Amino acid sequence: MTGALPTRLQPLVSDSDDHVICEGAPITLVEYGSFSCPYCFAAHEVLANLRDRFGSRLRYVFRHRPITGNEHALKAAELAEYAWETTGDYWPIHDVLMKRGPALRTTDLPAIAADFGLPAPEAEHAEAMRRAQETVQRHRDSAGRSGALVSPTFFINGRRFEGAWDEATLTEALLSSPGHRMQSAALDFARWAPSTGLLLLLMSLLAVALANSPWGGDFEQLWHAPLGFLAGGVSFSLPLREWINDGLLTVFFLVVGLEIKREFTTGRLSSRRAAILPVAAAVGGMVLPAAIYLLIVPAGHLTAGWAIPTTTDTAFAIALIAVLGSRVPVALRIFLTAAVIVDDLVAIVIVALFYSGRIDLAYLAASALTMAAAMALNRSGIYRPLPYAVLGALLWVLLHASGLHATLAGVIVAIVTPTRPPANLGALLSQAEAVLSTEMRTAQKRVLRHGPSEPTLRALDAIHYRIESPADKLLRQIEPWSSYLVLPLFALANAGVAFSAAAVFGHERLMLAVVAGLVIGKALGILGGAALAVRLGVADKSADYNWRQLAGAAALAGIGFTMSLYIAAKAFPDPGEFAAAKIAVFIASFLAAVLGCALLWRRPASERPPE
Repeated sequence: MTGALPTRLQPLVSDSDDHVICEGAPITLVEYGSFSCPYCFAAHEVLANLRDRFGSRLRYVFRHRPITGNEHALKAAELAEYAWETTGDYWPIHDVLMKRGPALRTTDLPAIAADFGLPAPEAEHAEAMRRAQETVQRHRDSAGRSGALVSPTFFINGRRFEGAWDEATLTEALLSSPGHRMQSAALDFARWAPSTGLLLLLMSLLAVALANSPWGGDFEQLWHAPLGFLAGGVSFSLPLREWINDGLLTVFFLVVGLEIKREFTTGRLSSRRAAILPVAAAVGGMVLPAAIYLLIVPAGHLTAGWAIPTTTDTAFAIALIAVLGSRVPVALRIFLTAAVIVDDLVAIVIVALFYSGRIDLAYLAASALTMAAAMALNRSGIYRPLPYAVLGALLWVLLHASGLHATLAGVIVAIVTPTRPPANLGALLSQAEAVLSTEMRTAQKRVLRHGPSEPTLRALDAIHYRIESPADKLLRQIEPWSSYLVLPLFALANAGVAFSAAAVFGHERLMLAVVAGLVIGKALGILGGAALAVRLGVADKSADYNWRQLAGAAALAGIGFTMSLYIAAKAFPDPGEFAAAKIAVFIASFLAAVLGCALLWRRPASERPPE
């Protein structure tokens, strides 16, 4: 897991240290730009129009981010700073250099320096050139800390602007319209690593609060309300909770399937040696909890819940790891993430094999044919999403009718979604530049024009479409829907439980089995599986974390929420037993979180500051 790209300006603007137009204005626009950059050249006119429009309300700041490897851009930036050091005037030479744009060359700089009467950077002026070079380097370092990876990059009131560079979009952001504020807030929340876990927690607490309120009965009845359609005498209806658990949760399974596919093809589990340690840990973290559960519950129908303590809630575990910050080494985060991915894969298999109803062979055969058709599309090199979406919807219906859990359609669609080798970015960028250059030349010949021509738009669409693999693109597009809609709705529909003595009385062994399986079984199973793999010499533990820290990560894996509740609902149709299992999952998840954080909170002695 890598950190998100910074979105805040570092350091903030200083009127004494930065080049500023209109000091003290209420709106601040910072540009990290480069002379001789064609994109900064194009944006220069837009910025001039914005300064004209906003006047004294806009404070404009320019910081240097010369194009990497471009000697013209670097020398031009140093010349601009040298002019400031020797004459105390910056903006006139900035304007001249920027208007030269991509035509600017190093050979042009002596003439520009002479036009401004700048002394040769020698003798008594050598120190001024040294300070100029230091300023440029300081700006480049600031760009890296602020997440400005390209030129130009804009910051509005200290926050990185992520929209289009046209005047209308920048104006909307500068005016801080309600739409722009909502978009910025949503992006900030989504980038905050604990956001998914926090949203899950809030929806779970809301469900519990409503279940224990005077409206608890109505709240429960809401999820039993039938919802469906009637067409031509054919009806299809399911309770609302079932639509969420078997319908919307398919999106979650699709995300899990795509993540598993990525990890086993190009990710952390793509090589055998790298995969053995997390795979061994995940297997141990599923076998031992199931064994503990079965040892505690009496023989009979309660044994159907053996898989409840075998799963891990990724969102909550990752949220806590993010909160713990640097106390969790990067290598340990990678280990736990890989182990959880294996955990998810096995959980999907468990649901398919052990928690399905009576199998209808005719519908099962139709499902197999539909899957075969999707695989044929894959092998034929068809990358457009529509055929897979249609076959995926049909597969969901057929799997539901066959008796298997319809959510498996998400995993199957993930498997058949095509991948392809990485694109040649250099070739695609050259093609895009050629298309845009041709468009700019031909546009000047048209008296009336409203934008790029249709052939240009189609060519750019084709280039953009090839940059990303279909599977990666699908994962990027649907993962936020899974994290911020599907899982919170699942928690709201399933986490509600009325706490009472009746919910606990008579179900003590069931609850003890779930709690012991998640808190003790998960921690010892993951730790034991990893230790056994290392002991046998088939895997290596990273030196970046110690066994205590690995035990802490293993304890966090005992937070079994989403899939634990899902399996509990399938294992226990009796409301009383289901309620007891839910309470046990809540208790176990809380204890596992506390135990994991306690083990990870204390840094190793080598990382502690000297006393």
